[in-house]
Amino acid sequence: MTLPTYRAARVWQRNRDVFLRLWKTELGGIVAEPIVILAALGFGLGAYVESIDGKTYAEFVAPGIIASYAMFHAVFECTFSTYLRMETHRIFDGIIVTPLSVEDLVLGEVTWGATRSTLTATAILSFTYVLGMVSSPWALLIIPVSFVVGLMFASIAITATALVPYLNSLNNFFTLFITPMWFFSGVFFPLNELPAPMSILAWLMPLTPAAHMVRGLAFGELEWSLLGSFLAMMGFLGFFLTLALHSMRRRLIK
Repeated sequence: MTLPTYRAARVWQRNRDVFLRLWKTELGGIVAEPIVILAALGFGLGAYVESIDGKTYAEFVAPGIIASYAMFHAVFECTFSTYLRMETHRIFDGIIVTPLSVEDLVLGEVTWGATRSTLTATAILSFTYVLGMVSSPWALLIIPVSFVVGLMFASIAITATALVPYLNSLNNFFTLFITPMWFFSGVFFPLNELPAPMSILAWLMPLTPAAHMVRGLAFGELEWSLLGSFLAMMGFLGFFLTLALHSMRRRLIK
């Protein structure tokens, strides 16, 4: 395996150019869907939920929605879209016969997935600020943190994409990993409400430190646990990015 180079930016640029041509068709997923979810949970369900740690349910759930949709956009981009570029359109075959390496290709895909995460996180953060759900100036750090969240989940998604035999096999990745993690990572309720074994298991999921860190920044609650969450995300990122590089090289170089 070779190290990625600056040429990875060309893969990112290629995906960006495609997005800029199709952005109108993608706007609903970036902005509308997470805002609908936030409004339904925060103002609909929230009317029946008591305050949590002195916050309304809408305020509590908003940072979790930001973190989880940063996850979703990186994962969708680097599973189904990456698979289509790899197997259906055979774009990857054309890329790796150029001076770009497989490692450049993977890093370009991962950084583009992280860019998608940052776009949607910024859109939701702006919406929550307008509605007064987020008020701390530290919340601005959610934008770069969402890029790290995107890098982490894009790396996980690329690993899954490199390993699955067929496109439909990715459904198992979402059903068995992404969806359960979404429900049990502190997005919708505090983890201390879970039984101790489930709470420990929840903290081993990548979304949990992401949601915890975004929530802390959203309310300006700067604790040492935020540093722990950031280090956990960097650990997940390092592990899965390395795994993605190895797995995709094995998939493409036959």
